[in-house]
Amino acid sequence: MNFPRTTAPRAVAARMRVAALVTVPVLALSVACGGGDDGADGAKRPDAIADVPDAPAASDAGTAKGGNGPSDGPAGKNAFYDAQMKYVQCMRVKGGYKDFPDPTLSGYPDWDKVNAIGAQPGRNEGIKGGRNGACTAELQAAMTAEPKRDQQKDYESMLAHATCMRDNGVSRFINPTMSGGNAQPGGDPNPASPSIDSNSPTYKKAREACRSKLLDGLDGMQ
Repeated sequence: MNFPRTTAPRAVAARMRVAALVTVPVLALSVACGGGDDGADGAKRPDAIADVPDAPAASDAGTAKGGNGPSDGPAGKNAFYDAQMKYVQCMRVKGGYKDFPDPTLSGYPDWDKVNAIGAQPGRNEGIKGGRNGACTAELQAAMTAEPKRDQQKDYESMLAHATCMRDNGVSRFINPTMSGGNAQPGGDPNPASPSIDSNSPTYKKAREACRSKLLDGLDGMQ
């Protein structure tokens, strides 16, 4: 899950970077952490592909139910949604996050709510997989159940988003890449030692302006 797909992190989950935190393979669970202020030395790339039509935002299961509590999910929910709900329930019961949010109707994490929880003092550790890895098995099962994605469309969507972020002042935000037929997210040039301050007003404003560039399920990736 894209969980598919530090202090005050932006994206608590990137699918392609989650292995570093929960020892599992790629999925959208990337965390873009706060570092130094974003500079003006990032080279902008051509954005011929970047004009991807804005993707409609997915509905939120938790919001539809009036909060973060458990919900029955959409009618005819698929295996992916079921697996995500099992992970969410584990996070609430065993993982140490009683307020962990329901996934969206499409089954992907509600990154805005997950990020908000992880940004709270002392609550980032364990936000992916639970404290002490209590929900790692459930996380892996959810990742495995994710429907196959169109990697080319994912790449184009992330490229549009990266271009938009640079155009809105986050000059160091790098483009995604394709590796082995799979789209790899862009973002901070060095996630292990972040150079982009995800808590700066410029970054937050850019994220809001560029949110619609990302296809459903990609928000936590870069």
